This record gives sequence, structure tokens and C-alpha cells, in this order.
Amino acid sequence: MRIFDPHIHMTSRTTDDYEAMYAAGVRAVTEPAFWLGQPRGSAASFYDYFDGLLGWERFRASQFGIRHHCTIALNPKEANDPRCVEVLDVLPRYLAKDGVVAVGEVGFDSMTDDEEKAFVRQLELAGEHDLPVLVHTPHRDKVEGTRRSLELVAASGLPPERVLIDHLNEVTVDLVAESGCWLGFSIYPDTKMDEHRMVRVLSDYGLERMIVNSAADWGRSDPLKTAKTGQAMREAGFSSDDVDRLLWRNPVAFYGQSGRLLLDPIDNAAVDQTATFEGNSVLRGQRPA
Repeated sequence: MRIFDPHIHMTSRTTDDYEAMYAAGVRAVTEPAFWLGQPRGSAASFYDYFDGLLGWERFRASQFGIRHHCTIALNPKEANDPRCVEVLDVLPRYLAKDGVVAVGEVGFDSMTDDEEKAFVRQLELAGEHDLPVLVHTPHRDKVEGTRRSLELVAASGLPPERVLIDHLNEVTVDLVAESGCWLGFSIYPDTKMDEHRMVRVLSDYGLERMIVNSAADWGRSDPLKTAKTGQAMREAGFSSDDVDRLLWRNPVAFYGQSGRLLLDPIDNAAVDQTATFEGNSVLRGQRPA
């Protein structure tokens, strides 16, 4: 089983997670920029965070044989904080960088006017930078949040096949299936979908434009939920090719629209103790001074 986890927050995870993910078949991930769990003191903290996603985390994943990509955005929750809004003016600098495969997460948290303004602007930026878009649907008012997200996507003029609407469930799947956008499902303990519910959705709707992810972060979550979904599919009678399509070929097809995916195997599948990281460069065979 080969796995591309298209939405996981590895900055919040440990090296043990990377080892377990590799053993389960994970060979590539995408890490969306997101809320860190508490209010930021200034917009400047975003820039260090974005640099970390593009540099250190990419390097750290490579030491465990996993290709790391990211999406960059002002996330919906922090779009409500006036201290953070200036990030929108700096995003073009980051969206031009290698390793950034989409604009995201954008969308709604509490369905405020400020969130909508940030959402619309970042849809514009996606068009300007020819990047796909990862859309976060809210935890509350999910049906209305999904409906409004689709309205804004349609108004933006972006092709629906370049938009992934994430964190869906049984009550929102029909809305997105009819839109032509990609359908994202987070397999996450307690608050989102589980692998058995996901298998029932796949049985009803098929695999076309379907994406599953673990959304693992600093909360109670499981970075192996993609693999567990694959196992549940096989137990339910899906073929190995079906599993490969869902867990590998579909996320590759979506994020591949960026033209920036790197998916060739990494030789050092175990931790290379001789590697060091300095800025955005990797120096092999040298010890830190």
C-alpha cells in the first residue's frame, strides 16, 4: 500500500510518527498552513512558520523517506484577527516557492465577513499563481458553510477541478459532488469521519474526485488513519487498485495541478545521522561545527 496523506500537520507530530507512517506505506504528505492553537502576537510569526514548512519540515520528513509539500494561506480562524490580516499582502512571496502545491487552508470557521473577505482574496491569489485551492469547511454550520464556499468558488471563476472542499461528511457530500470540485474527508477521531463511515460513503459515491486524509495535528488524532481507511476498504471488498487510486493517485492528480510535486523515492528511508540542516539547504556527510 502506497499512501499520500494530502492533509496532515506534521509540525505538530513527532519523529516516531514519521517512522510509523513510513512503515505503513506513507511516501508523501501535504501540510497545510493552519492555526497553531492560540492567538498569534503578530503577523511576523506567520513568516517564521511558513519558512519552517518550506525548509525544516521538508528536510525532517526526507530523513524518514517521505516527500513533504505544503499549502500556504491565512487560515479562516485567524482571518478574524486584525493583527494577522497583513499576511494577505505577503502571501505572493510564498506562493511562488517550490514545495507550495496549493493555496490553503482557506474558507470559513465562524462564517464572518472578515473570513469571507480573506477567502475571496485568496481565491484570487490562487488564480494569479495558477495554484489549486484547499478549502476548510467549518465545524459548525457545516452545510451552510459548504454551500457558501461553493458559491464563492463559482463566483471566482476558478475551474472546480482545481478546488478541494475538505472536512466533508455524509450531510455535505451531495453538495460538493454536484459542484465538480474534489471531495475531501478527514478521518479523525471523535470530531470528523471514521474509516468505516468513509467506506460507506465510497460504496455509495465511488472514487471519482475523492480524497481522504488524517488531518493529524496537535489534537487527539491519528497519522495512520489513511492506512486504516485502506485496510477498511479491503475488508469491505474494494480492490488493491481501488485503494491505490484513493490513497495515492487521487491526491497526486489534485496536487499535481500545481506542477510542483516531487514524488521520486528518497534513498535515505531511515534517519541519516550524518545529515544537517542549515536554512533551506541540506549538507550531507558533514557534522555541525
